Amino acid sequence: MTAETPSEGMSSTVHVFDPRAGGAFRISLTYADEGQKGKSEAHTDTYRGTFLALVPDVEVVEEFSFETGDDALRGTMTMTTSLEPVAGGTEVTILHENVPDAIPPEQNDQGMTMALDNLARLVEEPQGPNAAS
Repeated sequence: MTAETPSEGMSSTVHVFDPRAGGAFRISLTYADEGQKGKSEAHTDTYRGTFLALVPDVEVVEEFSFETGDDALRGTMTMTTSLEPVAGGTEVTILHENVPDAIPPEQNDQGMTMALDNLARLVEEPQGPNAAS
């Protein structure tokens, strides 16, 4: 299954996705720019993990790691996504823990910002055959 572009200049392939506590996921992100080096393959970052908690409309906690031969990129990361109702929408807060030092914080922040921007477009813009053009 191919998903919506997670970040500008990337496409994603969802290999495994079992959205329940204890459920597994495996996702590949592929760079459109062939000059961009991937963490798992030439132009691809593949990661796998487990959902530790899924509380509808409140929180998602994921534990995951990159499939890589690079020791500097190995390690298990935790990402906690919290949702808080606010006037006119939902505030999304994401906490990243144990991100490998080889991933610059600004690069991680930029990727997450682009992914959230794409999510906002997906949920805020009209979809389907009856959507206004």
